[in-house]
Amino acid sequence: MADKDKKIKNVKKKRKKHVQKNIIREYAESIGIAIIAALIIRALFIQAFRIPTGSMESTLLVGDFLLVNKFIYGAKIPFTDWRLPAIREPKPGDIIVFKYPKDPSLDYIKRCIAVEGQTVEIKDKQVYVDGKLFENAENVQFVDPHIMKKGIPEPNIYPPGSNFNRDNYGPFTIPEGHLFMMGDNRDNSLDSRYWGILPEKNVVGSALIIYWSWDHNIPLYKFFTKVRWSRIADLIR
Repeated sequence: MADKDKKIKNVKKKRKKHVQKNIIREYAESIGIAIIAALIIRALFIQAFRIPTGSMESTLLVGDFLLVNKFIYGAKIPFTDWRLPAIREPKPGDIIVFKYPKDPSLDYIKRCIAVEGQTVEIKDKQVYVDGKLFENAENVQFVDPHIMKKGIPEPNIYPPGSNFNRDNYGPFTIPEGHLFMMGDNRDNSLDSRYWGILPEKNVVGSALIIYWSWDHNIPLYKFFTKVRWSRIADLIR
């Protein structure tokens, strides 16, 4: 009788261990599937991005956290040079996240001013595309009232050897397969005026929505003041 009870206990123990192993395996599989799904979503559809500088003020502020739509321009398939079919091509006015041409490990965000074949010219800080004033005045910020005179070159301006400066630039025609990018904080933006035109292959996606925002100058213990509640869920345009 004692041997029989012992055998029953051993069987129960084995069943319990088997059930526990199945539960652990199910959890592991679920977590694994969730991680893979998250990686696929991040790689091909939506990616989070944080604003680190003030170059896009006042449209985007330091401490804004964004979701970026990657499939609209055709997401790049990881570890390849292939892209998914695009819904549409980048156009003037789009706020775009891209790989910085001089260091592709860095993500930048700027506004597209012109696409291939268009001509950009800046006259006393005002931007013209194909002879027409670029229409996003409500988003533009100027922090320096001084205007650099036309014909006086600024150091590190693009293209090298030109007599352009940040306030009087061009005319410059955008070559095939490239974009001209500028920050909305026009006097304080490292953009195409300095590092050059953006190859379309460097485009990551279009800025979509602010999902979180806080003021980095306010200490964390003032949490409810630190968070910019009114900016959360704002669409970016």
